[in-house]
Amino acid sequence: MRALVKESAGPGIVLRDVPVPTCGPSDALIKVHHAGVCGTDLHIWEWDNWASNRLKPPLVIGHEFAGELTELGPEADQDLLAIGDLVTAEGHVVCGHCLQCRLGAGHLCRRTQIIGVDRDGAFAEYIVIPASNVIRLDGIPTEVGAIMDPLGNAVHTVLEAEVPGSTVLVLGCGPIGCFAVGVARAAGASLVIASDYNARRLELARAMGAQVTLNPGSDDVVARVRELTGGDGVDLVCEMSGHPSGHAQAFAAARMGGRINFLGTPSRTTEVDFARDIIFKGLTVYGVTGRKMYQTWHQMRRFLRTGQLNPKPVITHRFPLDCISEAIQVIKDGQAGKVILEIGA
Repeated sequence: MRALVKESAGPGIVLRDVPVPTCGPSDALIKVHHAGVCGTDLHIWEWDNWASNRLKPPLVIGHEFAGELTELGPEADQDLLAIGDLVTAEGHVVCGHCLQCRLGAGHLCRRTQIIGVDRDGAFAEYIVIPASNVIRLDGIPTEVGAIMDPLGNAVHTVLEAEVPGSTVLVLGCGPIGCFAVGVARAAGASLVIASDYNARRLELARAMGAQVTLNPGSDDVVARVRELTGGDGVDLVCEMSGHPSGHAQAFAAARMGGRINFLGTPSRTTEVDFARDIIFKGLTVYGVTGRKMYQTWHQMRRFLRTGQLNPKPVITHRFPLDCISEAIQVIKDGQAGKVILEIGA
């Protein structure tokens, strides 16, 4: 089969013919139709400090995908899945035995293996994954199924708060930030404000339902937020940028007794005045890791199947598997929303 492989240490990814993976006793073999390209794949392409310390080439990369179930191991649950089902999957493979897994917080498993990072991934014609990780799409198109991983991050970020009737600020409008805008609107927020320096991303945020968009380069974000909320600040900040300036705006824009859910991953340390920014404001601060397994998936699937949430406006580019360099370049150029690889559709 064809697959995109991180063959050795250093920049780039190559298209290679590799064996179809073997389906183990409790596994599922899936023919990939669509796969999403994300910032993690860019890190791997660039072979930055994170990638060089985490990956052990050679490795098939890619962790966002959907496709057709073609084989089930004999120990897999044959009642919940059937050959021919269109499916996606949770890309975090967890141990099931550590304290976090036993407490029902598998998304925090300390032995997590991520497809396309720690084990072979989905930028290939076929992928093997534990059948327990597989999610049936039940009518959701595979192009949308392929982005349910990052969409799930947005669902987790937003719904870890009381959203109906609330005011929400999304800081950072990359694809997951734009998804968060749509999730907040679908969940009943009364006002969704989106902030980003990139005009194209603000356009996508508006397409996902943001009533107000702000550019920190020309707008005083905190002042505008207070103006829009009667001087109070917002009930919920979804911090998606991971930038120290975004963190500072988040603390300043949240109302007294409000909440900040942090998803963006910083590349350097942020200085926080805990007394001023958290303690005396009575803030609740939550760190978002992946998707809750499997609460987030069921919430997300319900939103998608009922049509309350439509992530398609964020999909801006589609490429065949052999055009991965072009896919990476549009992400680097900063003018893309979600980029999709069309593999076996």
